[in-house]
Amino acid sequence: MGTSRAGHVARSTVRPDSETSRDVRLRTFLYTDDGVSIDSVYETSGVVYDSSRPPSRDLVFVIAHGFTGDLDRPHVRRVAGALARHGAVVTFSFRGHGASGGRSTVGDREVLDLAAAVGWARELGHARVVTVGFSMGGSVVLRHAALHGGADAVVSVSAPARWYYRGTAPMRRLHWLVTRPEGRLVGRYGLRTRIHHRDWDPVPVSPVAAVPAIAPTPLLIVHGDQDGYFPLDHPRMLAEAAGEHGELWLEPGMGHAEHAADDALLARIGEWGARRSG
Repeated sequence: MGTSRAGHVARSTVRPDSETSRDVRLRTFLYTDDGVSIDSVYETSGVVYDSSRPPSRDLVFVIAHGFTGDLDRPHVRRVAGALARHGAVVTFSFRGHGASGGRSTVGDREVLDLAAAVGWARELGHARVVTVGFSMGGSVVLRHAALHGGADAVVSVSAPARWYYRGTAPMRRLHWLVTRPEGRLVGRYGLRTRIHHRDWDPVPVSPVAAVPAIAPTPLLIVHGDQDGYFPLDHPRMLAEAAGEHGELWLEPGMGHAEHAADDALLARIGEWGARRSG
């Protein structure tokens, strides 16, 4: 496994062309602007392509996983495999997750992790970058697009609209996990997620406040009508803030984030990203 300095990533000699795009796999540590190492993978392999619809050579999806995930988790790998039918894929583990360094700030400084991954995708020669985030990652892709730019289209799945929401039992459990010392121990040893002990200072801009600044970049908001974490007022708030440049899919019977996104939905997301990022 190599290392490269990102935000300002080292240039790669590998380019996703027609000769190599089906079997390239690179794994490296990127470095964020605040010096955190981020375990990252670029790949165009591992799936059987539909020969009638070959993946775009200039398109890459950068996947931002949910809280307690990492790039090696089966549900993240499944998302990567589905989107790889439409283009190359970059997966990475947020700070405090998996083999990445640092501690999770639960959506705040994670925008720097995503910025490093998007920068690496550009260094690899891709003209079109679509960021796809789930739950915490869904909030990160929104804030990244507003604060850093760099994406040609943005997909946010199962994201919160506002911070400190405790209106459902899963979110009350999550707040215990993040705010209590014993909860952070459970996160570290039970969920393999290292959580920072400090409160946000200052409180980062919320997803719904960030959304208007994404325009005119195309934005897709996806949410299940059976989401146990965030009820439907969250995606509706995001869609209203997005205005004409946003699109809302409310998915019947869908629960929360990667685990609830079936292959048919992931295929539609891939098709949307390929179409709207051009």
